[in-house]
Amino acid sequence: MTTTFITGANKSLGYETARRLVEAGHTVIVGARDPRRGRAAADALGARFVQIDVTDDASVAAAVADVRAHEGSIDVLVNNAGILGTPNAADQITAADASAVFEVNVVGIVRVTHAFLPLLRESANPVIVNVSSGMGSFAATHDTERVEGRFVAPLYTASKAAVTMLTTQYAKSWPDVKVNAADPGYTATDFNGHSGPQTVTEGTDAIVELATIGTDGPTGTFRDRHGAMAW
Repeated sequence: MTTTFITGANKSLGYETARRLVEAGHTVIVGARDPRRGRAAADALGARFVQIDVTDDASVAAAVADVRAHEGSIDVLVNNAGILGTPNAADQITAADASAVFEVNVVGIVRVTHAFLPLLRESANPVIVNVSSGMGSFAATHDTERVEGRFVAPLYTASKAAVTMLTTQYAKSWPDVKVNAADPGYTATDFNGHSGPQTVTEGTDAIVELATIGTDGPTGTFRDRHGAMAW
């Protein structure tokens, strides 16, 4: 049975990813910062809850120790936790604002991936899915025909571009691990006041697809629910 750990899995895309992977037969570990919400989500899903704050070394180390003690290893890591950051205009953005966004969206992925990599490498088919965004695509954000080209969010877009590049670099570095990035697309979630035209199920199509690849699956790719995304 495939064991999957998902960060930020207590709501929205993370929760729906967890639900679908449980349905697909995975043993799912719901990672969340808030114990009350995380435990409630796990109970509703038929999953197990593990507290994790992706910005805290000690919290991540404790989560790894918990999983090692209970499951022994994992097969799939879904780095889903992320924040939008300040709504301030570009000329009002501070270094502290930037640090807050990158600490969760980028450094958090590095922290969690580094910590869980030994558990992943005990799998016969280790897989990492980093939840990126079309908002981090240079092509999409320069195309005014696309929704990504009509929004300005300097820190979020920059952080997601970093996530996609980090994904491709990890994939090149680790031939034994499949590492891919998923773009959920413009999905109705808390991030956008539920204004997105896609359902959370549609928004998790690429994540679930990449989380369920076999030993002959891709690595170093960036995909949405329709296929390959332009960088």
